Amino acid sequence: MKRVSVIGISGSGKSTLARAISDRLGLPLLELDGVFNLAGWETKPVDEFRSEVSAFVAGGRWVVDGNYVNQGVAELVWSRADTVVWLDPPKWAVMSRVIRRTLRRLVSREELWNGNREPWTNITSTKPEKNIMVWTWKQFSPVRRTYEAMLGDGTWSRVQVVRLQRNREVRSFIEALAA
Repeated sequence: MKRVSVIGISGSGKSTLARAISDRLGLPLLELDGVFNLAGWETKPVDEFRSEVSAFVAGGRWVVDGNYVNQGVAELVWSRADTVVWLDPPKWAVMSRVIRRTLRRLVSREELWNGNREPWTNITSTKPEKNIMVWTWKQFSPVRRTYEAMLGDGTWSRVQVVRLQRNREVRSFIEALAA
């Protein structure tokens, strides 16, 4: 494993696992949310975003944390990856993590990327585009279907796909990296 893409819905544990892989294997890490989300929650133009990601994955060793299927970034990353690790825990586990994480970030005012902090709309709005908890609830099944279709159609057969659905599978995967 030298070029690893870590994917999954929000709250699946992507960032935690990507950091663990990066640390254990000594691979540079790119967190796509940190590239795409500019200060003030503005977003980078897609062509610039793709260009920056493309430059990173041109390297021989890396871990990329994130999805961005709609921007064509997943395919860009996977075209260079040797491994795709898909975190796919049950919906109840994802929702529990998203709720706890959102509340913790709101209270602590933790900086996420480029000076951005969790907005209060993440607990007050009913609109999925304004509330990560509502978005995750509504998008859980569609995201799973998208990855099942993309990873199952044969296009990425040269890439090792590791689908982790339980915490114990994630722990075993991380332990195996150290061996």
